[in-house]
Amino acid sequence: MHSPLRVPASLAAARGGWALPLALLAGGCGAAPPPSAPLRPNILLILADDLGYGDVGAYNPESKVPTPNLDRLAAEGMRFTDAHSPSTVCTPTRYSIMTGRMAFRTGMAGVFTGVEGPALIEEGRLTLPEMLRRSGYATALHGKWHIGMTFLTPEGKPVHEIELPAATREQRSRAGVERVRRVDFSKAIPDGPLHRGFDRFYGTVACPTTDWLYAWIDGDRVPAPPERILDRGPLPKHPYANDNRPGMIAADYDLEEVDLVFLEKSIEFLKSHAAAQPEKPFFLFHSMQAVHLPSFPADAFQGKTDAGPHGDFIFEMDHIVGRLLAALDELGLAENTLVLFTSDNGPEVASTYFMRNDHGHDGARPWRGVKRDQWEGGHRVPLIARWPGKIAAGGATGQTFCLTDVMATAAALVGFDLPASAAEDSYDFRGVLLGAAGASPVREYTLHQTNRLELAIRRGPWKYLDHRGSGGNDYSREYLAPYALEDTAPNAPGQLYNLDSDPGETTNLYFEKPEIVNELKAKLEQFVASGRSAPAAR
Repeated sequence: MHSPLRVPASLAAARGGWALPLALLAGGCGAAPPPSAPLRPNILLILADDLGYGDVGAYNPESKVPTPNLDRLAAEGMRFTDAHSPSTVCTPTRYSIMTGRMAFRTGMAGVFTGVEGPALIEEGRLTLPEMLRRSGYATALHGKWHIGMTFLTPEGKPVHEIELPAATREQRSRAGVERVRRVDFSKAIPDGPLHRGFDRFYGTVACPTTDWLYAWIDGDRVPAPPERILDRGPLPKHPYANDNRPGMIAADYDLEEVDLVFLEKSIEFLKSHAAAQPEKPFFLFHSMQAVHLPSFPADAFQGKTDAGPHGDFIFEMDHIVGRLLAALDELGLAENTLVLFTSDNGPEVASTYFMRNDHGHDGARPWRGVKRDQWEGGHRVPLIARWPGKIAAGGATGQTFCLTDVMATAAALVGFDLPASAAEDSYDFRGVLLGAAGASPVREYTLHQTNRLELAIRRGPWKYLDHRGSGGNDYSREYLAPYALEDTAPNAPGQLYNLDSDPGETTNLYFEKPEIVNELKAKLEQFVASGRSAPAAR
């Protein structure tokens, strides 16, 4: 029997209905190779937070939440039915999108909170925005960063290096607030988005409505430092409002309006760019708070659906997408803009549980698992790509895509030669987008990881999990116990599923298919040891 693969110590020290069978690939059937000349489109990347595969009407006909703008985007572009976040939680997924590299290679488990740092993206590592900036793009990020920053004390010491007791939940809470209190907010942040490839940044260090710091960051500064502990008394009270830390808050920070602030900043960027630099392509990363708990939709969206506050929050998220698309139209930018919409992982435990029970809406449908789980519901996400005149409208593809692939795809579109030291887990999907790829899969293998650094690997319909259980959540918990499935191979150290015949991951074939287990485990070990899963020569 195999023992589960672990991330090497050296890395850890360093820091309803079912989808179609996965073998049936739709779209991208042309025989012509992708064009070799750089195309240099504007790129708008919209990243929702904790939005599940089943939360979008174009993916789930039984959705109880209207998403007209995303449905329109899907009708005007290409829908990926087998797209995956690189991880099952926020921080590692965002690292991987920005670098084209799986975050487990850094050795970091979990996510950043408060003013924790330093930046997980190593200094000198080529990032998606830096690659595009070198290719002549203007680059901007508005919204949630959540990849770590260094905040300094008055003496110039990084606050994340301060040792504070954090063994119990109460101690962790006190430590989170205490680190914020020790920050000298007059000092510049030395390793934020501006130092990793973005020309402009306006947003938050981590989760905008559940953290130890509630304050805006403009560039590398906090213009209005936090003044007091958040008073949660006036905030909404409902089952989707409980994931809200008592952090320190600035006077100009409204937890129910953060996504509209992000929207305002992105539209301002589009307008100013169109007026001042219309000949220069842009990369805009719009990184939402929606629909991460707590579900605090803005006033204008409260009560707008029949699916409660979380349904209203999804509706607000969809509205924001519509506003961004409308801005592209109004400014004459839509025709040469590649819009990518996706999510950083699957839906949260509590939102999924209450939406299922209270409103008959399943954000993970039709998959098993939720956020943090290695099962499909934890990382299979909606991905829609639109580029008028380049991407055929109304198409869908079953090609397996990982969000690490955004970097190599963008590099191919702009004619940038990626070095072997960058984008180690990124594949070029330009041919799929432009309808010039054959039916052969772009990816033979795809890696998956959880917040606990549990690993898995896909090849075609075969998915091998190199661990027992979900890899993230505890299914003996109250909200998850009703969804626990019988373990069909309780003595197996890993799991093997055929997603074509068993998309619900109900039957572990570990002992029935030892040759596939051996193959996939060997490949996984190879990709971990070599530091890459994409070919060095592109």
